[in-house]
Amino acid sequence: MTPSTHLYGQLFDQLSQHSRVCDLRHLKALAWMVSALLHSGELNLAAWEPYVVSRATKAQSTERRWQRFMDNCRISVMAIYVPLVLAALSGWKQQRLYLALDTTVLWDRFCMIHLSVVCCGRAVPLLWRVLEHSSATVAFEEYQPVLRRARWLFRHHPDVMLLSDRGFANQQLMKWLRQSHWHYGLRLPCDVLIHTTRRYPLMVGTLYPPLGEARLYENVGLWLDGEHHCNLVVATVQGAKESWAVVTDEPPTLQILWQYALRFRVEELFLDSNTNSLKSGYR
Repeated sequence: MTPSTHLYGQLFDQLSQHSRVCDLRHLKALAWMVSALLHSGELNLAAWEPYVVSRATKAQSTERRWQRFMDNCRISVMAIYVPLVLAALSGWKQQRLYLALDTTVLWDRFCMIHLSVVCCGRAVPLLWRVLEHSSATVAFEEYQPVLRRARWLFRHHPDVMLLSDRGFANQQLMKWLRQSHWHYGLRLPCDVLIHTTRRYPLMVGTLYPPLGEARLYENVGLWLDGEHHCNLVVATVQGAKESWAVVTDEPPTLQILWQYALRFRVEELFLDSNTNSLKSGYR
């Protein structure tokens, strides 16, 4: 048995346990595609052909098989992928689940919203949505369906924390997080107004400390009305390009900075997305 057929067999067994498909041929095609992807290390249909056992005599026949699979509107990616992720996370209920929310722009035309699970030193995609939108900044209404689906998937998980960058800091998200009983660590833009014990609000950027220092604030109000209350940690972290201002529902400690830093593990995910997009080409 060759390494590719051995891996194919393992993948087919795993997919059969956790994914529901109407036609086993779809599952077999997917198992071969994943096996070939892992062996070749490329998102390129032509590069997969040497790692697939098939009766086809022409490489084009195998490539057309993959293309038919990807163009088949009856195949639900989420129905196959999400159960596998949930099965992998089934033993995590005794520890906190960190979710990273972020966006990346492909070909200056499409914006991909990622909600990923932070684990094993990187971010693993959980849910995503693609918009025809040339900016990485999206409205709350665009990513709310992704959050709502994740809330339902993790409805039995007792400890979830959302991490996100400055583009997601808004009143609607804060309200949604409180209603969902999720913890959060959200970075604020430097021009957000903060209500402290002072008489007048001030921009959060004026609170940034010197390099290597942090400041902790409890029960601050956000934005012009000051109605959204939370805790705040501001720091100028060694090695970071800019100072951080992170709001959270948890006690303001240096631990919040460590938790927020987990969000940067999405960078490898975005690098993969952009690299693979360049390899596959825009169609």
